[in-house]
Amino acid sequence: MRYTVGMLATDFIPFWYLVTMALGFGVIIGSFLNVYIYRFHTGKSLSGSSHCLSCQSPLRFYDLLPILSYLALRGRCRCCSAYIPSRYLWVELVTGLLFVAIVLVQPLWWLWPWYAVLVSLLVVVAVYDLYHLVIPQAFVNTLFLLAVVLLAYKWWVLPSGFMLGSAVLGGFLGYLFFWSLWKYSEGRWIGYGDAKLAVPLGLMLGLMGAFSMLVLSFWIGTLISLTLLAGQWLRSRRGQVRLPFGSKTLTMKSEVPFAPFLIIGFLAVFLGGVDVLTLVSYAIPTF
Repeated sequence: MRYTVGMLATDFIPFWYLVTMALGFGVIIGSFLNVYIYRFHTGKSLSGSSHCLSCQSPLRFYDLLPILSYLALRGRCRCCSAYIPSRYLWVELVTGLLFVAIVLVQPLWWLWPWYAVLVSLLVVVAVYDLYHLVIPQAFVNTLFLLAVVLLAYKWWVLPSGFMLGSAVLGGFLGYLFFWSLWKYSEGRWIGYGDAKLAVPLGLMLGLMGAFSMLVLSFWIGTLISLTLLAGQWLRSRRGQVRLPFGSKTLTMKSEVPFAPFLIIGFLAVFLGGVDVLTLVSYAIPTF
C-alpha cells in the first residue's frame, strides 16, 4: 500500500522525545488559540500585544509562558490580582494532550500537520460554542475542507467506492439527525450550527463512526449535564451557582452548547477508535 513507503518518525527519533516535543508544541499552539478565540470577530489584530483584561497592564514574556505562568501566578494578574479565566489553562493543556495523542495514534509523521490543524480547530469550535452558543460558519467550512483533504488522501492510498459512500452517508446521518432535532424543537433542543458541524465530522468518520460519535456525544452530554446539576444542587446553599458558559443557573430547560460534546465524541472515535456497539456488547452479559 502507498502509505507504507518511507520511514516512520520513530525510526530516527526517540519516542520519548517525540511525545515531549508534541506536548510542548501543543501547549504553545494552545496559547495562540486562546488569543485567537478571544479576538475572533472583535476587530482586534492577532499581532497586538497581550494585556490584562482587568487593568489593561501589558503582559511581559514571563507572564505568557503556557501553563507555567498561570500556575506561578495562581491564576491572578501580577499587577491587579484579578482572576485570570481558567479557560486559558485548560485550552493550553487540552491542546498539548491532543498533540500527544496524535503522536501516539498516528505513526505516519507526514500526516501530523493535518491532524494538528484539525484538533486545533476543534478546540476553537468547542470553546467558542461553550462561551457564545454559536458555531461560526467559517469554522465549519474549514472542517469541511479538511474532510475533503482526508478523503482525497484515502482515495490516493487505496481507491474505494465503499469508503466514499460510507463517508457521504456518515455526513448525511449526522446532519439529518441534528437537523431533525432542530426542526422538531424549533431550535429549543439543538442549534442548526450543530447540524452543520456534524457534516464534516461524519465525513471523516464514515457511517458507523458517525453513529458511534452521535451516541457517545449524547452519553457524554447527559453525564456532564447531570454532574453539573448535582454539583449545583449540593452547593445551592452557598449561593447561586452559575454556568461556566452563561449567566443563568443550570436547569433542565437551560440552553446548553452541544458542540463540545459532539467534538469529544468525534475525538473518541477518530483518535481513540471507540465503537459504541463494541462497548454495548461488553456491557451486556452473555449466558
